[in-house]
Amino acid sequence: MRNKALEFAGRMLAERLNRDGSDWQGAVQPCSCGAPARYAGRSAKTFSTLLGPLALRRAYYHCRRCAKGFFPRDASLGLAHSSLSPGVLRVTGLTAALVSFAESSLLLAELAGVRLDAKRVERAAEALGEQIDAAERSGGEVFATQPPSAPTMYLGIDGTGVPVRSSETAGRAGKQADGSAKTREAKLVTAWTAEARHPKTGRPQRDPGSVSYCGAIESAASRDTDAAPSAFAQRVRREAERRGFPQAQRRVVLGDGALWIWSLCQEMFPGAIQIVDLWHAHEWLWDVSKELHAGHEAAIEAWAEARCEELDSGRFDAVLAALRSAGDCKKAGECVRYMERNRDRMRYADFRAAGLCVGSGVVESACKSIVGMRLKRSGMRWTVDGANAILGLRCCTQSDRYEDFWAHRSVAT
Repeated sequence: MRNKALEFAGRMLAERLNRDGSDWQGAVQPCSCGAPARYAGRSAKTFSTLLGPLALRRAYYHCRRCAKGFFPRDASLGLAHSSLSPGVLRVTGLTAALVSFAESSLLLAELAGVRLDAKRVERAAEALGEQIDAAERSGGEVFATQPPSAPTMYLGIDGTGVPVRSSETAGRAGKQADGSAKTREAKLVTAWTAEARHPKTGRPQRDPGSVSYCGAIESAASRDTDAAPSAFAQRVRREAERRGFPQAQRRVVLGDGALWIWSLCQEMFPGAIQIVDLWHAHEWLWDVSKELHAGHEAAIEAWAEARCEELDSGRFDAVLAALRSAGDCKKAGECVRYMERNRDRMRYADFRAAGLCVGSGVVESACKSIVGMRLKRSGMRWTVDGANAILGLRCCTQSDRYEDFWAHRSVAT
């Protein structure tokens, strides 16, 4: 009955539009190139809509100068340069942001009665992702600057590898046995607030609905002589500004200790509080303990827990002393250098006393939920452009910006 109802509605709509000749706007219309485009009759085309296939006959204008043509009705209905209606494109983008293109094709058929094969879903979703990425770069109302939503705001920055085609890693060093690479790093910036407190511990908790995401496979490297910041640094700045991070009373940046993160933030947000994720610091200490006491589980646990407790309580020098007394343990030496470099970022007792988050779980989970669950599934091999399009689409949907994007897209159309 649903299919019959949709078929009937689609047929009525097509008949209504085909009887309406108002898209004929005279014998001549101005072309975008500036020359006159002349009416060249009506042309038929079938569009995929949420009501099913819609066969429309539209007035066509052709320009001799640029050898291009256009259909006024297509533009007025949001159908220009596409055979998918805005409604179909919207649900296609939503499903493709969540699941694979093949699964999206199945969901569209089962839930919406829309028949698109996986390749067509891929093309539509990637084109939509490119539109979203262009909107993110240019700002506009959907990605406009907002005042800070809380006195304390957090930025988390991290990266994770995305499997790509071999052509995308040619000449790049990687972690494979032969020194080659199989992935490209997708970098993410997340912004959130944490005014809520855990009912038992009193520690800060992420505020529901406060997290936004933005990311891409792009470089964070820059030189002092570069005229502009790196592509990813610019992305971080845009997301921070649209969330009001620079204006917040307290600004906190959380990361895993990678030098590029702190260099980027020091340049862009001087004065912000920098915190190395507590769990990364703990992980370093556990790795040292595993090397020191290999094969002795009780000793591994005792040494690691003692060092973690010292670090959490602010006894930083005691941690360093224990590490330096580890003899020829290579991992201990590396950990000493890591901790000395990040000493001011590991004042966990002070940070907690100030009511601050000390864990980067938000961005860590984003690497899994935003990137991993969609782009790192078995058998997937992406182009950089394709991965970035879907990553932009996924960040938009998971940041609760998708509805706003479509509202403003419809107005613009």
